[in-house]
Formats: sequence, C-alpha cells, structure tokens
Amino acid sequence: MNTATTFTPAAGRASPPAWRIIAAASIGNALEWFDLVVYGFFAVTISKLFFPSDNDSISLLLTLGTFGVSFFMRPLGALVLGVYADRVGRRATLTLSIVLMMIGTLLIAVMPTYAAIGIWAPIGIVAARMIQGFSAGGEFGSATAFLAEHTPNRRGFFASWQVASQGLTTLLAAGFGAGLNEWLSPEQMQSWGWRIPFFFGLLIGPVAYYIRTRIDETPEFLAAERTETPLGDTFTQHRTRLLLAIGTVVLGTVATYLVLYMPTFAVKQLGIPPAAAFAATLVTGVVQFICAPMVGHWSDRHGRTGIMVTAAVLFLLLVYPLFTLLAASPTFGTMMVVQIIIGILLAGYFGALPALLTDLFPTQSRTTGMSLAYNIAVTIFGGFAPFIIVWLISVSGNKLAPSFYLIFAALVSLASLFAVRRRLGLR
Repeated sequence: MNTATTFTPAAGRASPPAWRIIAAASIGNALEWFDLVVYGFFAVTISKLFFPSDNDSISLLLTLGTFGVSFFMRPLGALVLGVYADRVGRRATLTLSIVLMMIGTLLIAVMPTYAAIGIWAPIGIVAARMIQGFSAGGEFGSATAFLAEHTPNRRGFFASWQVASQGLTTLLAAGFGAGLNEWLSPEQMQSWGWRIPFFFGLLIGPVAYYIRTRIDETPEFLAAERTETPLGDTFTQHRTRLLLAIGTVVLGTVATYLVLYMPTFAVKQLGIPPAAAFAATLVTGVVQFICAPMVGHWSDRHGRTGIMVTAAVLFLLLVYPLFTLLAASPTFGTMMVVQIIIGILLAGYFGALPALLTDLFPTQSRTTGMSLAYNIAVTIFGGFAPFIIVWLISVSGNKLAPSFYLIFAALVSLASLFAVRRRLGLR
C-alpha cells in the first residue's frame, strides 16, 4: 500500500511556474554534483598536488579515499538537515544546504598545494570535502520532496529533474575536463587550470540561493500534520521501507560513480588520451539529461518499479560484455559506445528512483527517510566506488573489475525492487 500523502492545494493559492519549481530544487543539486564530478575527473591532478607520493597509485588512492571520506558526513547531514526539513520546511533546508556547499567549493578552489603549505593542504581539502558532504546529505531528500510535493500527480517527471540536473553537470564537468586538457599544457593544468571548474561552480551558488529564497513552501508539506519525531518515526514505523529504499539506491549510486570514474579508468588503465576520455563521458551527461525526464514521465503513467527492474536486468546482462569490448578495443569510438549505453541504462534506472523514494515515505517523515536511505547507500556503496574499483583492479590485475562491482550492485537493487513490489505493493 502506498503511504504517500495526497492533498488538495489551498483555495486561492496560485501554483508557481513549473520552471521555477524545477530550477529551485535542481540547481543546488546541480552544484553539488558538479563539484563531486569535477573532483573525481581531476583526481589524477589533485593527487599530485595535494597527496604527493613516490608511488602514483598510492597517491591516486589517497585522493580517491579523500573523495570517499566526505561521504562519511552525508549520513550526518541527512540526519540533521532531513529532520530540519520535516520539522521546519523544505525551502529553509534547501537554502541552508546551498550556503554550505558554496563554502566547501570555495575552500577547494583557493586551497594552496602541498608544496606551499605542507600537511595543511590535504587537511584543508579533507575539511572542504566534509563540509560538502554534510551539505549534500540534506540536499537530495529536501530537493526531491520539494519537487514531488509541488506536483503530486506528476511526481515521476518533476522528481526526475534531480537526475537530469546531474546529467547536465556531468556534461559541464566533462566539457571542462576535455577543454582544459586540450587547451592547456600539463604544467598549466597543475599550476592553475584545475581550479577553473571550481570557480565556475561558485557562480552557480548565488543564483541557486536567490531562486530558493523566493519560492513558496510545498502545499503538501503545509497541509500535512507535523511530527516532532521524524527520525524516531522512520526507525520505528518505517524501518522496512528504509531498508528497501537503501537497497534500491545501490545500483543508481554505483553506476553514477562508475561514470564519474570512467575518465580516470580510461587514462590510467586503457591509455586513452584525457581529452578523448572526457569527451566520451560528456555524451553520458547528454543522454542522462535528455532521457531522465522521459523516464520520469513514463513512470507516472506505467509505474516506477517495472522500468527500474528492466534497466537493472540490462545492467546485469550487459556490463561485463561492455567492459570486455572496451578492454579489447580501447579507442575513443568504443568508449563512446560504452558510455552511451551506460548513460541510457542509468537514466532508465535512476530517472524513476526519486519518485519511488518519495512514494515509500509519508509526508511527515519523507525528507528524513529519503535523505537517510539515499545517503547511507551513497556512503557505503557509491562514495568509495572509485576507491574500490582501483583496489579491485590492483588486487586482481583484471581491467574488467569495474564490471564486477556493478553486477553486485544490480543484484542488490533487483532484490530490493522485487521486495518493494511484493511486500509494499508499489508499482
């Protein structure tokens, strides 16, 4: 049985334009994702500047480990900001999260390197990533609830813009990666070029803050009865839903962070030039941006789980052959084909996921439940995905190791989706 709360908008309350609802919620998620993707895309450069080592692999592992460390803050951010959103409102939380994200981005953009300030450089990077992680912990749940609760009859379409915005920022970040590697020398990249995307990310922040302070709270939140214990309710009344929600997120987050890691994988393992690797990944962002809203729209008409099960099964069947093809023919064209297919499958799964998570929890504790589920899964399975992939390749000596991790994620999420259908009756 679906526990999502329905509502009737208050008489006389004019609905805000659709573009404003989408922009208010998605632009902050775009900034969050842009910073995460840029950090992952420039991991090789950052590793040399902030985590120098005689062994390049160790240096890269330290950098990717730092990428993952910030994810330890995401469950804390989910707890604090998720509860705040359920008690005070979605809009207030969205405004706070964008300010915190801007602070973290600014610190990375201006941080002196290890050569300049020694050990304080990696400490500063870790601190900045932890601030970003805390902010991100409350961003997804609050923004998704904001989108879904403004448009309950079109939750799939509107909530899918969370995913589409990630595709757009993957496109932008990959564009920066391809352009900077093409136009700047390696010396210029290490000296100052890698900072440009982070400064660009800072330009998004004020726009997001302005829009978010000028949008109304969701009618569904205003109409719902409040609870003073959204966290307690989530763990006592909705524990099964929380566990199943975590399981459904696993494939989405692993596939997403695999896309983030693909340029590094292509350069380090396959010998593909950096500009070509970023250009191929850019296509994934385009596919995700275009396809995610289409999937969200279909999920409103035909249900969420059927679409997601189909995408998960295709992931399970195709990922190993795709990586086998890429390893056998490590060319720009092959990587382009692989990235397009992964982008379509990712949009097919992830495009319906935000609305499904919204359906799983009642309004009173929705943001808390979604934030916890999403960020626990992202922290355990997604944040350390690049690190785990590098470790798997190092231990096994097998370039196909990334596919093994994605197959595992597909199995976990498939089991969760079948349980959602059987035990909760959600379609």
